[in-house]
Amino acid sequence: MCGIVGYIGPRIAQEFLLEGLSRLEYRGYDSAGVATFSSVSDFEVHREVGRIKRLALLVHDNPSPSGIGIGHTRWATHGAPSVMNAHPHRSSQGELVLAHNGVIENYDEIKSRLLKLGYEFSSETDTEVVANLISECLRVRRQRYDQGVAGERSLGMDAIKDAISQLRGTYGLVVMIRDWPDTIFAARLGSPLVVGVGDGEHFIASDASPLVGYTDRIVYLADHQVAMVTADSLEVSHRDHGLVDHDVHELQLDVGSVELNGFDHYMLKEIFEQPDALRNTLRGRLSDDDATAVLGGLNLTPSQLRSIKRIVFTACGTSWHSALVGEYMMEEIAQIPVEVEYASELRYRNSPMWDNTLVFAITQSGETADTLAALREMKRKGHRTLAICNVIGSSIAQEAEGGIYLHAGPEIGVASTKAYTSQCLALAMLALHFGRLRHLGYAEGRAMIDQIRAVPDAVQKALESNESVARIAAKYKDCQNFLYLGRHYNFPTALEGALKLKEISYIHAEGYPAAEMKHGPIALVDSRTPSVFVMPKGFIYDKVMSNLEEIKARGGPVIAIAAEGDRRIEKMTEDVIYIPHVSEFLQPIVSIIPLQLLAYHIAVLRGCDVDKPRNLAKSVTVE
Repeated sequence: MCGIVGYIGPRIAQEFLLEGLSRLEYRGYDSAGVATFSSVSDFEVHREVGRIKRLALLVHDNPSPSGIGIGHTRWATHGAPSVMNAHPHRSSQGELVLAHNGVIENYDEIKSRLLKLGYEFSSETDTEVVANLISECLRVRRQRYDQGVAGERSLGMDAIKDAISQLRGTYGLVVMIRDWPDTIFAARLGSPLVVGVGDGEHFIASDASPLVGYTDRIVYLADHQVAMVTADSLEVSHRDHGLVDHDVHELQLDVGSVELNGFDHYMLKEIFEQPDALRNTLRGRLSDDDATAVLGGLNLTPSQLRSIKRIVFTACGTSWHSALVGEYMMEEIAQIPVEVEYASELRYRNSPMWDNTLVFAITQSGETADTLAALREMKRKGHRTLAICNVIGSSIAQEAEGGIYLHAGPEIGVASTKAYTSQCLALAMLALHFGRLRHLGYAEGRAMIDQIRAVPDAVQKALESNESVARIAAKYKDCQNFLYLGRHYNFPTALEGALKLKEISYIHAEGYPAAEMKHGPIALVDSRTPSVFVMPKGFIYDKVMSNLEEIKARGGPVIAIAAEGDRRIEKMTEDVIYIPHVSEFLQPIVSIIPLQLLAYHIAVLRGCDVDKPRNLAKSVTVE
């Protein structure tokens, strides 16, 4: 949530800032603003409530030729959405302007101290507190400078270090100070910041998407690092330990990956990108010779992996649903006990952990605050921690001891689609890898490899249901409640399908194991509440059919997700969406496709903002 951009160089900064903020809209926001240096070494700040296009109109009427500036999209935490609460914020002395992602937990006590020192506040935000704190630290540093302590530009760097050492919470900061009109300062702790390296210019952003097409060289700032950025130089130091060497990485994205490319919405584009995303997740990771998955990023020897007695998957939201799929896979294929924990609960529970427990954090963004905190808590307790993550260089990717990158490509739509299916596929390979280390024979491993390789084509085939799903969506778009039901591997699919509908259409939807219906939820069934049954052929198919008959007997409409060739289901309901047959452990990857499309089409028909649903952010970087 929230987004930051910054630019310094020969271009007109406002143009990059607005385009960059537009590329960060997926993160979720309710207001936005930009600040640039004017020709008289002061700041021009423009802020607006609502979408970026409103800010763009304001900037158009107040253009600036400046080549240095910062921008921000705000998702309200402290204070309601308003122009006064929007970023960037000035200090009350007016000598600096600042944008901030994250939450400062001790802002109130710092604010009380600053009020006594005469600082004024015009907003309700914790960010304005940071701006005034840096201002106070500058004042103190200048006093030392007047007494002979060396300074110049490093004075600003030192003042920022003094300020952030007093903060408790998370922050990604970009700061411009009047005395140094050729410099942007940046700092991070628990909220991502990246610096793009150009020729005679530098770019700053919350993630890499705004930098695509401008540079292919990128520096990931780590926690407690502070950067001093000019057009021609980048200096990175640790808050407590001085200068550090920074690695420049290749940015492996292209412009097409962050543009719509003819689709009406990013969500629809990303749904249709899933076959290629899955192929990228698989690439180079299946060994026919050894009949196993090759996962070198785990950074554990076969002997160490064989010693694992228990696995804990921790995640939030959609990633938690993929973890449930992984639980079924790991226990059935690898015969390893698995627990799935909400990261927000695991971080505060004092749950007893066995020796030889391996903890996997599962996340699309790699910045989810609760998941990062749970990972850190497990590391503190001495457990091995790995990650399944999509974003290279993200906080969780840096802090985990190893893991699996998804390589699914950027996901712009708030409602996760291709990251979810890629997570499930990565977990299938993980189960194969562990299984082959234990009891799975060569022939079984080769059979699994063949089944896994077939998944992208099966998903491509499942996407052909788009038109029939759209017709079904038109039939049920005005319903206010949905039930999603599945069993075994398809119970997590039911949960994820219900979540997709809730997220983007604002319809109340619940997912259940189908057999649990008669233990309470069946009371909800009526002629206006559709039940979506996820029931491709499998060993428990007949049981699910009995559950479906219970719904039909009570007058509830049924939408069935069924395997091609299933003629029995046609007799039970007129609304059937067919998907290709795949092995049961891979069904969640294919059966979710029509549910993603169903949510999408219903949301569009209801006039919802599909890519930017209300109250939601793509990356939840605050608790």
